[in-house]
Parts: sequence; structure tokens; C-alpha cells
Amino acid sequence: MAKRDYYQVLGVARDASEDDLKKAYRKLAMQYHPDRNHGDAAAEGKFKELNEAYDVLKDAEKRAAYDRFGHAAFENGGGGGGAGGFAGGNPFGGAFEDIFEEMFGGLGGRGQRGRGPVGRGSDLRTTVEVTLEEAFAGAKKTIRISTTVACEACKGTGAEGAAAQAAATCGSCGGSGKIRAQQGFFLIERTCPTCGGSGRTIKNPCKVCAGQGRVQRERTLAVTVPAGVEDGTRIRLSGEGEAGMRGAPAGDLYVDVGVRAHPIFQRDGANVFVRVPLRMTQAALGGAVEVPVIDGGRAKVTIPAGTQAGDQFRLRGKGFSVLRSAARGDMYVQVAVETPQNLTKRQQELLAEFEREAEANGRSSPESEGFFAKVKEFWDGLGR
Repeated sequence: MAKRDYYQVLGVARDASEDDLKKAYRKLAMQYHPDRNHGDAAAEGKFKELNEAYDVLKDAEKRAAYDRFGHAAFENGGGGGGAGGFAGGNPFGGAFEDIFEEMFGGLGGRGQRGRGPVGRGSDLRTTVEVTLEEAFAGAKKTIRISTTVACEACKGTGAEGAAAQAAATCGSCGGSGKIRAQQGFFLIERTCPTCGGSGRTIKNPCKVCAGQGRVQRERTLAVTVPAGVEDGTRIRLSGEGEAGMRGAPAGDLYVDVGVRAHPIFQRDGANVFVRVPLRMTQAALGGAVEVPVIDGGRAKVTIPAGTQAGDQFRLRGKGFSVLRSAARGDMYVQVAVETPQNLTKRQQELLAEFEREAEANGRSSPESEGFFAKVKEFWDGLGR
């Protein structure tokens, strides 16, 4: 089946920014994550497709190659591994790697020297969602990923039994793992199809893994989410990606952390904001209110008489921990003054009496009185 256009997979325009790509990926990855779609093969397929598309488009070099050549840029051993990453650490690979080395090699200093070991496992990416409380205190989360692991039957060698010691130099590439061919002005280098880039061939391949040294499995891993983590933080689990070919090093697993919205608290960096509605009488007369703190505790806030809507009170050190630091942010209590509704007749009478007193006094609402005084001057100036 032909691959879909990577931009269509993520649902973005071809000129989408890095932030647009990231937002689109995270939204869809949350939707199709295996943990939310147990046993749904279609969702799992879309999740792998999303990872493959994002792996290419988030990288400036790979994206430039894809925009120019499409999926052909990653064929013949240079493409993505389905569930994330590019095998071998080479951003292009295959028939085009020498062309891209010449055209784009100066972008980011990649190229031949940046290539990982032959057969290295692909990096993988997944997501984990935490509550705001877990983001504050830190948490241990369990994730499930479908990946390749070392074949137990051959212990990752790819060979049957004692034949593991009988691997011979590949006759096609002479042990280099690569073959070259001249095509017009270009010298094309690609991974050897005979040995898969290892430079060695196995006389008696393992029947379980067909000589690959690895098999597909679902793994369960524990992820430690550190205290103070922010939405979008990426955690790297070294060596927890796909197993390498025939004993080659495994790739890494990258876990993107998503923090759920909270019904009470809003976060901005290390600071926390909470909106507290006050009755009109509370704001006018003053008093004290008890508010929750993100660590589960309580704090008493003194409300001075005459507090206005929008006034803000700062509680130092009651915010989030700063990642990898002993410092803590602050908590801000934002006041919203609520106009009373569904008044009884007696309440209406009291408020009407209050309004008559306020008009007679003329000093209880200075902002309102000042505004309408300016309005009167404005109209007087127009002769109205």
C-alpha cells in the first residue's frame, strides 16, 4: 500500500511551522495512542504512521529532503522504522545518501561522521499523560510499546545454534556493509541488500527471527516523571528503543509528557494561578478566605476591605518546583467579584437603601464616579 503524504498524515499545510507540527502531532498521538485504544489495530497503525511522519518533518534536513524527493528520499534502507526513528542514525540513507551529503551536508554537521553503528535499532517515540498534581509531585507511569527485542532463540545473533560462530564475510560488499554504483554524475552508495549492512552473512539463519536477530514484541516499561515537569517535556530512555540487527546497539525511546488541564489551577512556568470568586459584600467589607494549594495544603488569604475585581494576591513559594532545582514558583490568587443574583425582596430593599446612601455619600465608588465625571466633561465639550 502506498504511503500517505506526511503532511496529510499530520493534517498540516506544507508550510507549517515547527510549533504547528508539534501541536498537530501531540493531539493526534494522544488520540491514537495504544494505551487508549487497546486491541484496535487500525489505531495502532495510525499511531505508527504519525510517528514516522513527525520523525521526518520535525527535522529540517529530513524535511527538506522529503519536500524535494518525497518518500523516495528514504527508500532502500534509509527510511523510518514505522514506530519512530531512522535506522542506523542516518537521516537519509539508501540511494540518495551521497547526493544529500553533498547538497545538505553543511546543515547541522551531519553526514557520514554522524552515522550510527550499522544495524543500530530505531529510536521510538510515545506519549504519557499526567495530572497537574502528578506534574507537581512527580510520578511513576507505566507505558506499553510495540517494538523489536533481541531474539531469545539465537540470543540476538541471527544464527541457528553453533552457526553463530560461523558468520562469513559478505561476498556482495566485501564486508563493508555498503555497495556503490555510478549513476550519471553521482556515486550512489546504499546498504548492502545481502547482509543488511552488517558486512557478514549467516550460513544457517535462526528460524525464529529469520536471521534478523530480533523479533516483534509488546513491552511494558516504567517511566519516572520528575517533579516540576511541564507540558511537552521529552524524557529519553536510553537503549529502550528497537533492538539492533544481530546484536547491534538498541535505539532510544523518547517519551513526550502531556499535562492535563486542571479544574482549579492554571500553570505558567513555575507559577500557579487560581481564580477565587468573592461575594460583593466580601469584597466590600473584607475578611479572609481559605484557598487550596497545589501540594494539597491550604492557605489563608486576607482580603482587604474594598477589594476590586481583578486584584491579585501573591503567595510566595506556593507554586511548582523548578525542574532539577530546589526553587519553587509562586501562587497568585486572582479575585473575581460576583454580582448577586436571585435576590429576595428584603435583599432588594437593603441594596436599594445602600444605593441611596452611596449616592448621598458620593465617595463609595470613586472609579465609577470619576468615569462618569469625565463622560459629562466630554459631552459638555461637545455642547450636548
